[in-house]
Amino acid sequence: MKKFILKSGLYIVLILLLLEGLVRIFHLYTEDPPRFIDEYGVEKRMPNRKGYAVTGNRNQNFSKFSINKAGFNSYREFEPTADTYEVALVGDSFIEGFHQDYDTSIGKRVEEKLGDVQVLKYGYAGYDFANQMHLVHAYADDFEMIDEIILYMNYKNDLGRGEYEPNYARINMLSSTLFKIRDNIKLLSYGSKIGIVEPLKKLAQGGNAFTDTNDAYKNNALEEDDEAKQKAKDDEYIDNFRSLIRLYGLDKSKTAILLDSRTTSVRFLDFLNEKGIRYIDFAERFRQSNQPTNLIYDLHWNSHGRELISEEIAAYILKQRK
Repeated sequence: MKKFILKSGLYIVLILLLLEGLVRIFHLYTEDPPRFIDEYGVEKRMPNRKGYAVTGNRNQNFSKFSINKAGFNSYREFEPTADTYEVALVGDSFIEGFHQDYDTSIGKRVEEKLGDVQVLKYGYAGYDFANQMHLVHAYADDFEMIDEIILYMNYKNDLGRGEYEPNYARINMLSSTLFKIRDNIKLLSYGSKIGIVEPLKKLAQGGNAFTDTNDAYKNNALEEDDEAKQKAKDDEYIDNFRSLIRLYGLDKSKTAILLDSRTTSVRFLDFLNEKGIRYIDFAERFRQSNQPTNLIYDLHWNSHGRELISEEIAAYILKQRK
């Protein structure tokens, strides 16, 4: 019996080592550049990191990232000057662009269409509108020289708070020993990505490994709020938007919000129009497209979707420069 147990243990170790090797050889794991919060309270990536982001369980999307000195995924360093026409594109993972090679990003596509414009892409997975407003305020000296500022907004997710607070707890968790072990053992990283280790995580948290959590499908469910609930939510979001403007300011002469009116409240759009706040609405371009605009396994924009977004931004910039 003892011999059987020892042999079984040895085989398990060898199988795990083989799987670890296969995951590394075929680069099935994704790389997540370390995050930190700088002296201005801005959360971003550790500078000068390069690697590959992988989506899907069979390398369905394999793209190279490059974190610049400012801590953002970009082929360009951020050195705004008064002599160059610069556009700041600020937003969450849709703008960060880990689903594409960093040198074919939305910003690069806009530059290619306009020729004499530099796009500075301040994208970071997890940013909401409070993050974005705080970033512009924190880096006021740089943004003073930038000619146009475009803030990406997902209305349903981005206006849940009216003031920015740095999330030090999340940064500490992501830099903990447990997460470092996961990131260094690529089989664990891959297993976490495709959900294999989810039962173990539930057991570690004292739950049942074979039952779904209460929130398992929450992000995919379409909530149908009645009119009163939607009005209350709109009121909350508009109040939060007002609070952010009051705290951090909004230069309406050179700032626009990039949004999809199909998923944005009409009341909020009316509010923007009333206050003279410009927005770039890509809903119609996406609606008329005869090709998919999102990845088949992910809600992020695919190459075609990014091309449409870059066309909308380029058209907006041309209009502003007339």
